[in-house]
Amino acid sequence: MDVRRTRVLRRAFGFTLIELMVTVAIVAILASVAYPNYMNYLQRGRIIDATTKLSDFRIKMEQWFQDNRTYLNAGGVACGIADPAAAPTDSFTVKCDPATATATSYVVTATGISGTLVEKFQYSLTVNAGGTLRATDKVPAGWTAAANCWTMRRDGSCG
Repeated sequence: MDVRRTRVLRRAFGFTLIELMVTVAIVAILASVAYPNYMNYLQRGRIIDATTKLSDFRIKMEQWFQDNRTYLNAGGVACGIADPAAAPTDSFTVKCDPATATATSYVVTATGISGTLVEKFQYSLTVNAGGTLRATDKVPAGWTAAANCWTMRRDGSCG
């Protein structure tokens, strides 16, 4: 009798191959839904880096303008302040285009660094006598770019 009980108990402790395959399939389906959403969440978080840098640059340029009454540097050939250096952990580089800078206007762009989640994004900020124009110049496939604001989500909604 003891021998039979031992055999019965041994069979009750394992999983069948079908049970294991069903479990793996469920985990794979959950991962296929969760991973793209997680990557989208990370991209949206990095976009804030670009808009923050652009806003910070604008504040510094306005301070420069208040002190010097021009957006140009002392030589009159470029933006008044130096472009902020991109740290290795940053996702975007911010540059003021000296060719577009005048005494009363400038254009500054934030471009995604190659090899990051946001490498296909580019945002711009134009400041001139007419006011401030925020634009999304480039977005990756599957995203909708907005011409008059900074795109924050795939559907083109702005922040």
